[in-house]
Amino acid sequence: MRFADETQNLRSRLRAVQVLVCLLLVALAARLYFLQVVNGAYYAEKAENQRVRKLPIPAQRGTIFARSGKILVDSRPSYNAVLARDEGEARDLMEFAAPLAEGLGVDEGLLRARLDAMGSQPAFESFVVKQDLTPGDIAWIEAHSENFAGLRVEQQPQRRYPANGTLAHVLGYVGEVNPKQLASAEAKERDYKPGDIVGQEGLEKVYDRYLRGRDGYRKVIVDSRGQVREEIERVEPQPGQDLVTTIDLDLQLAAEEQLRGSESGRGVMIALDPNSGEILALASAPTFDPNLFSQRVATKEGIAEFASLLKDRRTPLYNRAIQGRYPPGSTWKIPMATGGLMQGAISVEDSRLVCGGGIQIGNRFTHCMGGNHGTLDLRTAITHSCDGYFFRLGLKMGLEGIMKMVDTFDLDKPTGVDLPHELVSWTPSRELKAKVNPRDAEWRDIDTVYASFGQGTDVVTPLALLRVIAGIGVGGKFYTPHLLREVRAEGEPGAADYRPAAHFERLAPKIVAIPEEDHRLVVEGMWGVVNNGGTASRIKMAGFDIAGKTGTAQVVSTGKDVGERRDHSWFVSYAPAWKPEIAILGLIENVGQGGHFAAPAVRAVYDVYYRETRGALPPPAAIARATKPQAVH
Repeated sequence: MRFADETQNLRSRLRAVQVLVCLLLVALAARLYFLQVVNGAYYAEKAENQRVRKLPIPAQRGTIFARSGKILVDSRPSYNAVLARDEGEARDLMEFAAPLAEGLGVDEGLLRARLDAMGSQPAFESFVVKQDLTPGDIAWIEAHSENFAGLRVEQQPQRRYPANGTLAHVLGYVGEVNPKQLASAEAKERDYKPGDIVGQEGLEKVYDRYLRGRDGYRKVIVDSRGQVREEIERVEPQPGQDLVTTIDLDLQLAAEEQLRGSESGRGVMIALDPNSGEILALASAPTFDPNLFSQRVATKEGIAEFASLLKDRRTPLYNRAIQGRYPPGSTWKIPMATGGLMQGAISVEDSRLVCGGGIQIGNRFTHCMGGNHGTLDLRTAITHSCDGYFFRLGLKMGLEGIMKMVDTFDLDKPTGVDLPHELVSWTPSRELKAKVNPRDAEWRDIDTVYASFGQGTDVVTPLALLRVIAGIGVGGKFYTPHLLREVRAEGEPGAADYRPAAHFERLAPKIVAIPEEDHRLVVEGMWGVVNNGGTASRIKMAGFDIAGKTGTAQVVSTGKDVGERRDHSWFVSYAPAWKPEIAILGLIENVGQGGHFAAPAVRAVYDVYYRETRGALPPPAAIARATKPQAVH
């Protein structure tokens, strides 16, 4: 009986084991079905990815040329440290941050931020840990390759900018795309990924869509340590397109030399073609080295260099041509004179007003800095920069007339130049005075007096002022200043260049109907500034008549204008006077009178232009020489 019970018990256990085995087999079959059928493609791809990687091949960025064909910016091959990761590896890569930063001399904080940005991106992304490796860096990577899976040395293009910061504020620079850019709509449109190098400032930023090109890739087989063993597919990158700028490099270098050699070392020089708006030179001083951002900014030394730029009181990163707002001083008298004639406040037949040595408004007497010029016409008032004349012209026009003049010449609007971050001039209005001087918000006659000769609420950008002077010089055609001349067509050398329609359609000039007789009277006054004993007579050129206007703009009240608070020195001009080919503006900060500092600097640029276009130096007797400063402004 006991034997039968034991047999039955054994059979029950056996059936239980059989049931359990069957259940396990069913579960295993279900799991295999789920893995191999339901998610088969996913796991097949994941398995493939354990040995196959898709590595980007960066596109060669387009070259930027001067109008003459000289290269301004190109790319050179460099060896970079590149780190790749598999899906889900981003957290593990954080362990690499400290040793990589120490071994390669890069900033650990920046490296961690970039590794973190990789976490939200698709599998097999890679990015540059350090550019332009030294032989020592390469040796370190080779010696530690087993410790850092996915770290390799690759040859990639690196942006190269001119030495000495030449054209830095025009060309801009490239840099790694940042988190804010990655989150923008532009990132989706242009397919930005972490690690991509894109234009960050200047022409590099504005025309990034042409310059950037399209990256290629190669599929490779890697081993367990992430080292490439075999290439199985390759798609070549599409190079970016080349840009031809409007820049005349000889004029640019001359302009930069004048600013660099000036007493303060701070200022702006701009040259443009008044018949098209093409910018021939644009210099802002002090300048900076854009190679910092394309080559060194992630290193410890680069971080220190960048911090030094940010702390520099001279603000070298600041493009004074489009971001500097300055009181224009007596250069403001040219749009005032033209506006006064067009509005009928004065006329060609009757343009005489009293100087009086200044004007009395209430209990305040505002002096004419040139003394008492008596009664004079507009031509003479411009030539000798009579403040008293323009005080009275401003009162005849009134605030509304001055505001109408501003609107006519677009001085209250951006110029539309193809550079980022352009600021708009501040021009006279009741609203502006209330904003800047809330304790005395009411507009008074004394404010009109100040607004009539380039002080008070008149604060302009240099490029906006030059656009107006150049437009008046050619009789009322106000072109949009621009730096792009052509985009080189893709393909073989010699393919036809073209002009992007969307860019050039917006460059049509604004036409202002300046009566011919009004125009002539203003030009005669500006011609006299240089050629008839006016405030810039020292820069007179034989056979090449310059029409211009000096300006000396106060930045503090009289008596305090010493040292770094001295007046700004202006000179705006075009030449030849009666058929302008070129317009040039010079502004040198905190040095004094316009006729003594800015005008000779501008004359030096005209010398270069004369030699370029006439094939000879200006006549020796006409070359400007430094003389004792005169009491002009």
